[in-house]
Amino acid sequence: QVQLVESGGGLVQPGGSLRLSCTASGSISSVYAMGWYRQAPGMQRELVAKIVSSGSTNYVDSVKGRFSISRDNAKNTVYLQMDSLKPEDTAVYYCNADVKTTDLMRRNYWGQGTQVTVSS
Repeated sequence: QVQLVESGGGLVQPGGSLRLSCTASGSISSVYAMGWYRQAPGMQRELVAKIVSSGSTNYVDSVKGRFSISRDNAKNTVYLQMDSLKPEDTAVYYCNADVKTTDLMRRNYWGQGTQVTVSS
């Protein structure tokens, strides 16, 4: 089994910053990719940012230039630095990991979600 533990959500004013963290642990052989998704009320879950093992990244257009994803491979941890936050960034943010488990199977896992609220 693999567990993803997220931290760093909260309430912030427009223009503020937050940093999300997510650590994967358990029966991991290697990690192909880690990323962050978000889901606002009444909306579908969308990819926010993703980073693969090579370090390549991709972002949804609405966060380009404001959010930055990074990864510590040794710790199986991914970070999402969110700057210049806007009210429309308000959502539950979910960590996702695409991993090779110790039984050599490729599996996908989700974190429990962390609330990010941008409001004055």
